[in-house]
Amino acid sequence: MDPQEAFVTRLRRYRERYQISLDDIAAEHNIRRDLLEALENNELSQWPRGLYARAWIRAYAGSVGLDPDATVDEFCRLFPQGDRRAQGTIREIAAIVASPSEYHDEIDHEDRRQPAEHENVAEEPEWHAPLVEAARTLRTRMGALKVAPQGRRT
Repeated sequence: MDPQEAFVTRLRRYRERYQISLDDIAAEHNIRRDLLEALENNELSQWPRGLYARAWIRAYAGSVGLDPDATVDEFCRLFPQGDRRAQGTIREIAAIVASPSEYHDEIDHEDRRQPAEHENVAEEPEWHAPLVEAARTLRTRMGALKVAPQGRRT
């Protein structure tokens, strides 16, 4: 038995041991039942690749009582559908072809958002400035109208 067959056989045995039906897993994780049957028959031609394949294996493993992370790692090693190595390969290729850029920007981007010190920037009054001024005026006028203890104005 090759490693791929051993992997799917182990998944199926765990599911059967705990008497979990494919319909239960399909309903719980929103995976088509025929895709789960294909997994257990080691026929993954209709399976998605990458993230979805890993997510479905993680869900299946969690449902049957296996460690989801270890099961996903094993799936990624055995099946191209879950292969995570593509991202690393792309990074390696990029490192091989990378060369220092000869382009130099003429604008210093750090200072671009802040006004220069020598520029006069007119500050706009805030929307509440007239209200603040009116409140100060009212307070000043109210302070001028002091009330004497007998109720008379002074």
